[in-house]
Amino acid sequence: MASKQLPIPAERIEKAILLVRGQKVMLDRDLAVLYGVETRALNQAVKRNRDRFPDDFMFELTRDEIRNISQSVICSSTMKHAKNAYAFTEQGVAMLSSVLHSKRAVEVNIEIMRVFVRLREMMATHKELAFKLIELQERLEGHDEQIQSIFEAIRQLMTPPAPARKRIYPVKFKLAA
Repeated sequence: MASKQLPIPAERIEKAILLVRGQKVMLDRDLAVLYGVETRALNQAVKRNRDRFPDDFMFELTRDEIRNISQSVICSSTMKHAKNAYAFTEQGVAMLSSVLHSKRAVEVNIEIMRVFVRLREMMATHKELAFKLIELQERLEGHDEQIQSIFEAIRQLMTPPAPARKRIYPVKFKLAA
């Protein structure tokens, strides 16, 4: 009787998504942990099917990239000393389910794809909100002076007019004789 593994929390997947070369990627090491295989086994499966992983699906990290990632992200000590490491884009992660033939790989890929979609939706929402904020700001920019003149007019209306001075006319008195 096989023990059923618990579903992977989306937060764990989100933390494994990094920004490298301007792209959202997942490292081979993180994917191997999620799939429940050794990194070596994952990379061997990819190498056997290299034609399924063009450069926009997967790329090898440079030594500087590995160093930067190991400094900025809490990761296993094996990352710091790795000779090579591979980064998989969203399309590359999707392709992995076709070369890793296990039920676990399919389940993990489904969860990863859901996280990527959710991140894309969040980014679209943020872009939409930012656009609306800019639009509102542009609409209100010229209104400051108008609003100030309206307040000035209201202040003038609220200020009671100065009481009219009664003009005193000289009265001519006739002297009685």
